[in-house]
Amino acid sequence: MDARLNYLADPTAGRTVKHFMSIGKALKDSPLPAATQELVALRVSQINGCAVCIDMHTKDAAAAGETSPRLNLVAAWREATVFTGAERAALELAEEGTRVADAAGGVSDEVWASAAEHYDEEQLTALVILVSFMNTVNRLNIITRQPAGDYRPGQLH
Repeated sequence: MDARLNYLADPTAGRTVKHFMSIGKALKDSPLPAATQELVALRVSQINGCAVCIDMHTKDAAAAGETSPRLNLVAAWREATVFTGAERAALELAEEGTRVADAAGGVSDEVWASAAEHYDEEQLTALVILVSFMNTVNRLNIITRQPAGDYRPGQLH
């Protein structure tokens, strides 16, 4: 499959996407735990069906030491026992934040309160920005049919 657009060769993309991607770098440096960031990025990408992001975040998480059982169970995190309470709260917030069109109320007060029990304000801010960022990146990739499978861990960092 060929991508509809080549973001690396397009002048408009060169002027805008690099600035946009700097958000990802800033999030990596935030106090939100790295493992949580990868799990959330993976779950948002699974919901949206973004193969290139699923490829990237699965490989980056594994390279950073994440275990196969946890990566394999992200899609079914509610039934899995391998996630901490904090990770579960982040995954639930990520799901509701991604499915805002499906859940007319957006993120519920209960989900927000659960996340706030585990994360301080700076971490919550990073989590909200991460969910929003991943939804945007997923759309950039899905709309242009960016192919997946060739990503190498750390390639974009």
